[in-house]
Amino acid sequence: MDLPCGTFKENYAQDMAVIHTKLQWLILFIFLVFLFTLPFYVGDRWLSIITVIGITVITVHGLNILTGYCGQISLGHPAFMAVGAYTSALLCANLGWSYWAALPCAALAAGIVGILFGLPSLKVKGFYLIMTTLAAQFIIIWVILQLRNLTGGVDGLAAAKPKIAGMTLSSKQVWFYLVMVITCLATFFARNLVRTKVGRVFIAIRDNDLAAEVMGVNLFYYKLQAFFIGCMFAGVAGSLLVHYVGIASPEQFTLMDSVWYLGMLIVGGMGSTIGAIFGTVFLRLLDELIVVLSPALASAFPVIAVQAAASLGLIAHALVIILFLIFEPRGLAHRWEITKKYFRLWPFSY
Repeated sequence: MDLPCGTFKENYAQDMAVIHTKLQWLILFIFLVFLFTLPFYVGDRWLSIITVIGITVITVHGLNILTGYCGQISLGHPAFMAVGAYTSALLCANLGWSYWAALPCAALAAGIVGILFGLPSLKVKGFYLIMTTLAAQFIIIWVILQLRNLTGGVDGLAAAKPKIAGMTLSSKQVWFYLVMVITCLATFFARNLVRTKVGRVFIAIRDNDLAAEVMGVNLFYYKLQAFFIGCMFAGVAGSLLVHYVGIASPEQFTLMDSVWYLGMLIVGGMGSTIGAIFGTVFLRLLDELIVVLSPALASAFPVIAVQAAASLGLIAHALVIILFLIFEPRGLAHRWEITKKYFRLWPFSY
């Protein structure tokens, strides 16, 4: 990482630090103050949007660990979210568990199921691994639909709101704080994981798994570990989503979501923790912009059918992903680093 002129690392603790300068600490403090004071000056609609963004960030962090860092492309991430969601909802509804006990169980269940579908990763990779994880999407959702006596099938399953000291967490403000705290913890964990031995092994497997194996890396063990950790993130996100909405339904975990999660990584930048955040925020805010623009476009151009205006979201998402693949394949995170270096070296940025 490039540092401002005059800033030096004098020991290993400084070299390993995530935040290096006082200015960076100040910027982080200001951002956190701004984030956690949002409920005081934004309405419930924007709180709901930001809460959903936070839940999506947790999911994309897991996918980034699995795909961005370890190179194991997955198209079944919403299905692993569904495992965590239904595990949490069932434990709370049928066994009367507290949500705070069900949440780690949801993460663990999603991680274990992720290991099962990650078993073929030692023998197959690339397109064939994509097909394996795609099978997970269909198999898990099929199982949920078939166990209708347990899961409610297509009708869904009620998910109780969490409680603290006998008080039900039902307001949007309380849910915002809950999700933001868990999102910050997930981001902290994801950022530090890739700086450990495990993270460096993931990167080695992604870059060249044969060379990593020659150097003594146990590919089978670490690939399964990547599936376990990535799917645990998905389980946490799925649990938060269904308890926030109040119901667990198969329609919440579709194949199209798998595509958009990968799109968020492409837009933000694969293999970058901050890129996962940038991509999620960018595409989620694009959704809201399209919601605002679609009626205006339909009224301004009557020749455009209402259905065409409604499908503008799919068109815009696909177009954005294509443009990023062509002009900025390393995503917004790379552009952010270039911008920082420009201002750090200004006026001699050439």
